[in-house]
Amino acid sequence: MSPSFRSSVLQEAWARGLIHQSTDLGRLDARLAEGPVSLYLGCDATAESLHVGHLLPIMLLRLFQKHGYRPVALVGGGTSKIGDPSFRNTARPILSEEALSKNVAGVRRSYEPYIRFGTAGNDGKLVDNAEWLDRLEYIPFLRDIGQHFPVGRLLSLDSVKQKLDNNLPFSFLEFNYPLLQAYDFLELARREHCVLQIGGSDQWGNIVSGVELIRRMDQQEAFALTTPLLTTASGAKMGKTAQGAVWLRPEFCAPFEFWQYWRNVEDQDVGRFLRLFTELSLEKIADLESSDVNAAKVVLADQVTGLTHGQGALPEIHQAVQALFYGGEAAESVPTFSVPPTWLGKKTIVDLLVESGLCTSRGEARRLIRGGGAYMNDQAVQEETLEARHFSEGKAKVSAGKKRALYACLQS
Repeated sequence: MSPSFRSSVLQEAWARGLIHQSTDLGRLDARLAEGPVSLYLGCDATAESLHVGHLLPIMLLRLFQKHGYRPVALVGGGTSKIGDPSFRNTARPILSEEALSKNVAGVRRSYEPYIRFGTAGNDGKLVDNAEWLDRLEYIPFLRDIGQHFPVGRLLSLDSVKQKLDNNLPFSFLEFNYPLLQAYDFLELARREHCVLQIGGSDQWGNIVSGVELIRRMDQQEAFALTTPLLTTASGAKMGKTAQGAVWLRPEFCAPFEFWQYWRNVEDQDVGRFLRLFTELSLEKIADLESSDVNAAKVVLADQVTGLTHGQGALPEIHQAVQALFYGGEAAESVPTFSVPPTWLGKKTIVDLLVESGLCTSRGEARRLIRGGGAYMNDQAVQEETLEARHFSEGKAKVSAGKKRALYACLQS
């Protein structure tokens, strides 16, 4: 039975499955029902783009803005210099200033399709925690902030326990991370009047540390709210493909590839993903769940891609789909893979499937071929050597099953 909320934002967030944990959901609901508040989400600048794994809390932040609350999107230009140890087997690499600067700019751009930024009403604000963290003095920080963090409590954080229990490398540098993230919350409570921090479920311990720090230092009430850890129906981590992470910026994942990711989700995930990652009404989603699953997948792919890359990206994507799977005229966005001429007579169809990213391993490629699911130019192929005959005018359509395809182009 779902809780009875006074605030419309928690009603919708709960109905869509966006809520996992909260420090006090009842008190948070009462505070949200009183009127607009500011809240924030932070993402470290560990790459030049955010990826699909970040999208769930971003959608929650967007939902709050839709309901009239003011979102603050934080880029971790300061915390990225240390690296979040949460649930990682290795320490994050130390970034150069040049790389960090590129990443900070990229993360800022990653937020922009989802949050309306500006200076009026409940327009969002972009901040970089390097603004205050870079100016911290170590001794005053230890004296003023460190005294509120008992070592026993830090050792009890799940992210820390995992490292210690598995005898994984864990430096004093990483041990400081929860203090810095908690300090971010304190700073944003003071600077931007944020009363709520949202994030993925892996950030729970860090966010709660911030709630407690604000209570201890400023005697103010603050709240934590996390989204679920998202996996696919088969248990795979959300946002991973044969090519790696599904990035949100088009420079790192082409809109067509992004669309294809959503078009090819597992059947059991379609309704859930429509609720989590689109703004379609729950009634419309219920109708889609009772209709043809492949049609619903196209709607899912269109909705998420249109939000991320703009509605203008969809016509060319649809043209590319027609070209690859229905014999239509090729579009510029059709994915291609360059085949060196030295491959002819030496490399095999298996090599092509793996190197192009259509299969994750040689074993998967061989199983696909044995099952009759590997095609070149719409004809089933065996595990054979690549020859010039496979390429018509230097190009061959290569397909893995009926859902993933590209053009292999012979280099001149």
